[in-house]
Amino acid sequence: MFLPQEIIRKKRDNIALSNEEIRFFINGIAKDTVSEGQIAAFAMAVFFNDMTMDERVALTCAMRDSGMVLNWDHMNFGGPIVDKHSTGGVGDVTSLMLGPMVAACGGFVPMISGRGLGHTGGTLDKLESIPGYNISPSNDIFGKVTKDAALPSSVRPVTWRRRTSAFTRPVTLPQPSTIFP
Repeated sequence: MFLPQEIIRKKRDNIALSNEEIRFFINGIAKDTVSEGQIAAFAMAVFFNDMTMDERVALTCAMRDSGMVLNWDHMNFGGPIVDKHSTGGVGDVTSLMLGPMVAACGGFVPMISGRGLGHTGGTLDKLESIPGYNISPSNDIFGKVTKDAALPSSVRPVTWRRRTSAFTRPVTLPQPSTIFP
């Protein structure tokens, strides 16, 4: 058992946190047992003292595991499924450009979105204004739509190599004329 204030103190004093401490703190945020003041103090300690690579990995995994993790292995996507997450912005420009670029390389981008992000609203707030648009599909429908929305293989680069279970491919994109005739 850990105490949030002790985790904050350690980070304030520039002492590396263990995976367990980070997981405890993030689970406390998710379960609302860590206060907003403690979250702010932790964020300030991290800002001033940074995190080691191990701490960053532990933080990312703890944040991922604090909610529902989707598993679409049974759907045989045939390429990597990657998340593009944003802290928000005014124009949604990055999401609208990056998704198709990753798809052009054979990747699948579910584009999980948020709502109520300050003065501009979240992507979901904007999409919800489209009549008939479903912002809450089931996980199966979400996976099917993500898979079906992929670019056809005729416009993807053809150089696929497989090493063990990881996909690797060049960072070159197809010419825009092959994507947008």
